[in-house]
Amino acid sequence: MSIKIAFIASKRPEAQTALRFMTQKYGQVDENEADVVVALGGDGCMLETLRRRFDDPRPVYGMNQGTVGFLMNDYREDGLFERLDAAERAIIYPLRMKAETTSGETHVRLAINEVSLIRQTSQTARLRITIDGRVRMASLACDGVLVATPAGSTAYNLSAHGPILPIGANLLALTPISPFRPRRWRGALLRHDAEVVIDISIAELRPVSASADNQEVRSVERVTVTEDRSKPLVMLFDPGHALEERILQEQFAH
Repeated sequence: MSIKIAFIASKRPEAQTALRFMTQKYGQVDENEADVVVALGGDGCMLETLRRRFDDPRPVYGMNQGTVGFLMNDYREDGLFERLDAAERAIIYPLRMKAETTSGETHVRLAINEVSLIRQTSQTARLRITIDGRVRMASLACDGVLVATPAGSTAYNLSAHGPILPIGANLLALTPISPFRPRRWRGALLRHDAEVVIDISIAELRPVSASADNQEVRSVERVTVTEDRSKPLVMLFDPGHALEERILQEQFAH
């Protein structure tokens, strides 16, 4: 079996040790020549590896050498070629964030997990939310709000008490972060092709930052979020441990 592999590792010592062992055992090629990219680390390493695949959607297989590892397979040193050959594919799509700042700049970023808006000071953020051209919430007082993909619904979104979304649901989760008014609003489920526009009221006095995953833009006054189906990302999982199954298990976790 001749699968050309490019190994990528986080800076964690255990990931670097695994990198040295796995490249010696299975060989190493450049990412642009590989059949599969294998990421060694945690979910952060997986996200960074996927981010480099936006314009080259070759599959990525993660092996957990980090902490959480929700997006990763178990780390085992033997039988990697066989595991890759039997792996199940999951296709995910990123969110495109267009962030307009109070200084007139426009920044476009892609997010695999979520686009989040967070207040920058002790003052509550005041937001207006428009979905597909219609204002759905004229004023939301909160710490912030986020739009999560199904792949990201078990990350920050879940910590903010948002819903877990199956990968094939074609939905996005719109989830408030510590809402103050209306206090009981718990968010909404949106079609995957919805356009979400979030305007910040009194942006100069109540500054808000926007982040596409870990890519932050500060002092925004308007953020537009849409799904980008032109940049599919392919993840590989061991049979029985696919992302769809992991999300289902998370919903029944005690």
